[in-house]
Amino acid sequence: MKSPMIVSTFVILFSFGVPALVAQDVPPTSHPDSQEWTPLFAADLSNAVYPAGVWTFEDGILTASKDQCIWTKAEYDEFVLDLEFKTAPGTNSGVIVHCSDVENWIPNAIEIQIADDYAEKWANSPPSWRCGAIFGRQPATERTVKKPEEWNRMSITCLGPMIYVMLNGVLVNEMDMRTYTDGKKNPDGTVPPPWIQGKPLAEWETKGRIGLQGKHAGAPIFFRNLKIKSIDTK
Repeated sequence: MKSPMIVSTFVILFSFGVPALVAQDVPPTSHPDSQEWTPLFAADLSNAVYPAGVWTFEDGILTASKDQCIWTKAEYDEFVLDLEFKTAPGTNSGVIVHCSDVENWIPNAIEIQIADDYAEKWANSPPSWRCGAIFGRQPATERTVKKPEEWNRMSITCLGPMIYVMLNGVLVNEMDMRTYTDGKKNPDGTVPPPWIQGKPLAEWETKGRIGLQGKHAGAPIFFRNLKIKSIDTK
């Protein structure tokens, strides 16, 4: 996959009526901190929906004690989400976008996978289950996740039916939901796990809640510096 996108801050250009993302000249290690960016979650989690006693936000680090999600109260359509995460040995988590039903989110949302790809269990799992993949749909183009206990930088851009994933300064996924016209088969012929099969992604609304998966598969996940910027293309 070739792309001019090499950093994680974007501007919108239009070519023949089709929006395209290109990179600004910003180092991939710099974090967006202008007034146009806002924290995804407030320090007191007052703008979040989550089970009591599961998620904590201390010293700028967000983590969970159980396998339960935290959700934004607001719905988002077109945006760039920028964050850092740290895995532990065996971590399996994710960032969830376009969620239309937080009570039954698995078949009603798209998950950008976070995983400890160095753990044998996940290293030997299907490619679309590894870090940077659109879970069950499309694998990452390469492994750029760092080893456990090291911080990673991930930027997710949702622009209409397009989803772009950058991991540690590398564009590792670019998915067009319009090509997913079969709810039981991916465009490349692979079959998504049965628990996410259903309405074809080509028919989905691209507006919904954003969430984070908690302590899944018995290993914790840690997040920090979660910031979001809405994109106005109208």
